[in-house]
Amino acid sequence: MGGLETPAQELGPAAMRSAMSRYATGVCIVTTVADDGTPAGLTITSFNSLSLEPPLILWSLGLNSSNLDVFRSSDRFAINILGVEMVEVARQFARSGGDKFAGVPVVTGRCDVPLIAGALVQLECLTEEQYPVGDHILFIGRVVGAAIGDGAPLIFCNSAFDALDRGGS
Repeated sequence: MGGLETPAQELGPAAMRSAMSRYATGVCIVTTVADDGTPAGLTITSFNSLSLEPPLILWSLGLNSSNLDVFRSSDRFAINILGVEMVEVARQFARSGGDKFAGVPVVTGRCDVPLIAGALVQLECLTEEQYPVGDHILFIGRVVGAAIGDGAPLIFCNSAFDALDRGGS
């Protein structure tokens, strides 16, 4: 029935990825602007609330990401929490290279960062801290603005996009 039948074993990178793929997470697009004004963004599932007072969030980015330099040098970013109808936008921002913003409606937020129009939630943040942790950089942001909509969230589990089944609740 899906439960464990063997004792825990040592965990290498492939097994760690496999284990964590069983954990359902929300799907977000994090956005910012480069020093030259070019928008940058990518799909993430490594996002969480950190503190309510002050309002802090955290997310992480791999050290091998092509977006690393732009986010490390920026003092602001936005977290766009996606609704279930935004699967194709999530896929577009998950791809390497190309213009990820092509054909995606955006608005400029109070912090001059691109916000994905139609996102379930938009959080505008100022970068508070950056910490190297393992093979990632952990970003902590102070939320300075939020737009909150209604709808079902897009989730990612077992290496696939999905929606919550609310039939039994």
